[in-house]
Amino acid sequence: MTFLPPTAETTRPTLRGSFGMCASTHWLATAAAQAVLERGGNAFDAAVAAGFVLHVAEPHLNGPGGDLTGVFFDVRTGAPRVLMGQGPAPAGATREHFLAEGLELVPGAGALAAAVPGAVDAWLHLLAEHGTWELSAVLAHAVGYARDGCPMVGRVGETIAAVRELFEGHWPTSAAVWLPGGRVPEPGQVLRNPAYARTLDRLIEAGASVVGDGEDARRARIEAARAAWSTGFVAAAAVDFVAAPHRHSTGTDHAGVITLADFAGFRAGEEEPVSIVFRGRTIAKTGPWGQGPALLQTLRILEGFADHELDPSTAAGAHRILEAQKLAFADREAYYGDAVEVPLSRLLSPEYGAQRRALIGPQASLEFRPGTVDGCTPFRPPLREAYDTPADGGAGEPTVRVSGEVRGDTCHLDVADRHGNMVSITPSGGWLQSSPLIPELGFCLGTRLQMTWLEPDGPATLTPGRRPRTTLTPTLVLIDGAPVTALGSPGGDQQDQWQLLYLLRTIIGGYSPQQAIDAPAFHTTAVPGSFWPRTWTPGGVVVEDRLGDAVIDGLRARGHRVVRAGDWALGRLSAAGREPETGLLYAAANPRGAQGYAAGR
Repeated sequence: MTFLPPTAETTRPTLRGSFGMCASTHWLATAAAQAVLERGGNAFDAAVAAGFVLHVAEPHLNGPGGDLTGVFFDVRTGAPRVLMGQGPAPAGATREHFLAEGLELVPGAGALAAAVPGAVDAWLHLLAEHGTWELSAVLAHAVGYARDGCPMVGRVGETIAAVRELFEGHWPTSAAVWLPGGRVPEPGQVLRNPAYARTLDRLIEAGASVVGDGEDARRARIEAARAAWSTGFVAAAAVDFVAAPHRHSTGTDHAGVITLADFAGFRAGEEEPVSIVFRGRTIAKTGPWGQGPALLQTLRILEGFADHELDPSTAAGAHRILEAQKLAFADREAYYGDAVEVPLSRLLSPEYGAQRRALIGPQASLEFRPGTVDGCTPFRPPLREAYDTPADGGAGEPTVRVSGEVRGDTCHLDVADRHGNMVSITPSGGWLQSSPLIPELGFCLGTRLQMTWLEPDGPATLTPGRRPRTTLTPTLVLIDGAPVTALGSPGGDQQDQWQLLYLLRTIIGGYSPQQAIDAPAFHTTAVPGSFWPRTWTPGGVVVEDRLGDAVIDGLRARGHRVVRAGDWALGRLSAAGREPETGLLYAAANPRGAQGYAAGR
């Protein structure tokens, strides 16, 4: 190994086989995906089945009213693509409206913060264009769990307990579903969501009038479901419900502004990925409407160091990684967004990376340091210092307060099939604590607009019709044009930080996928948070205690403000892929929280 070897045995093996591999943040989603593969579905059929199961199994981390991004490889087209499931700001979501409502930030909870939901339309697009199964078959797993019940993991109850007063005092429709019998669900308790089961059934029924057995008829049935979502009963129920004022995370009441026209105007689709080559691997990410290029910028900065200088298990290596991340994320705030032309070619150039690398000194920077790009003025967001850094720890789960404040969230899944297809998708938003549950539909709208700023003229300033800059950032790794790794993690601003550690440990360090996932993690909090109330901690670092006293003390000696999060607290990574040397498929999943699992054969 180029790096220090892992300090302990892995918690489980890296799974290897030749038929198909799946990994996700919840075992039921992984099992559903593998079941689809076993019955002849491809990676895209399997991913869609798992995605809808995640709505039911991890309702505190994602929902149908949320959004997603994906990066995938379809052997029929032979090139990586981005699945774009991030809806834009509604036409009525103007800076002027929010300021007139007395707001300085977009709220972290409440339907006023809702972007147009993009997740379900994106799943249906993926199934229609790249899958092979009928919608009814793909949705069968999720319908069954919603109607008959799904055992809840403990953190669902913890999340509900944190917002119980909000539900009981202000969101009675949410209390009716998530506080059955007026009580917080116990770990393992079976919860049912018959309204969501009916919603899925109605989407299937929308295509029932389309007859025929061919591919065109299959796609037409899925297209009918997309129409029922965007211009039919789903849009009508959602718009009608959120028009009533309700409590937001600000402690004040506001009405949503989303309209039928907003729903009808959005369609998920595909885009070219943004990529660079690092140590012989092509790393493919979303465009700068997401935070994905920040990982690429970090790799550009780090590529000038020798291999042994990038070991995350040493104080010097961790210091370099953290300083590079702070520089890249400062550029994210300064330049990334859907509201402007992003100078991405400059930001990802080796020359710019070298300039940024030269700023890494022996001590931790306590400053916000975006770079300089000719012809561009870097946006400098309000820097509100946080005094509660430990709340940013946790296994990628939301930290939810009674006010509705949310930090960190999300699910993830990866699938690789025997045909050569590979997909990495990160669904999020619309979690049960986002906004009041719409009783006719069984879910609520998301709050992705909280990732926009109300300050004028910024790249991520709230702009009607433009996508909020999302933190959802799956990764696809390729060698000579062939996919080898589908990778991702929940965790908001930490997603790319935790994935970076995996990439360094597997590409340079010689770690196996499971060893890299199990290895001690850390991340910087010295970046304005993407979630309300959008604070930062200059020089802040959160570490797992297993990083070791010597490394932690070494970081503190370099000026980092270190917070220990516990031995197994950071990251919910999963991965699936194909070994280039053997051609075997593999999968690995996060053990933290005893929730993520891989499966395959």
